[in-house]
Amino acid sequence: MSGSNSFDSLINSEVPVLVDFHATWCGPCKTLAPILEQVKKSLGESVKIIKIDIDKNPSLARKLNISGVPTMIIYRNAKMISRKSGVLPAQEIIKLIQAAV
Repeated sequence: MSGSNSFDSLINSEVPVLVDFHATWCGPCKTLAPILEQVKKSLGESVKIIKIDIDKNPSLARKLNISGVPTMIIYRNAKMISRKSGVLPAQEIIKLIQAAV
């Protein structure tokens, strides 16, 4: 991903957008990946899930003060709705997404 303009266009959506900030070396991030797949299967088109590697996008990570991974931020219409760090159960993530609608 290049530049914050493309990021801004990704999060500017009527549908909630969950952005998973992760790193390839992060164990908990690997644990979260199948949980997010489960969330996507449950919610289908009512959510967009985007994964962003903080090592490949350090300026974006700095801009958003991402200090630990995994960090999930839910946006709707380019506004941050919620932000959580760490691994959460699928049901808790689904509740956060549904609260953003």
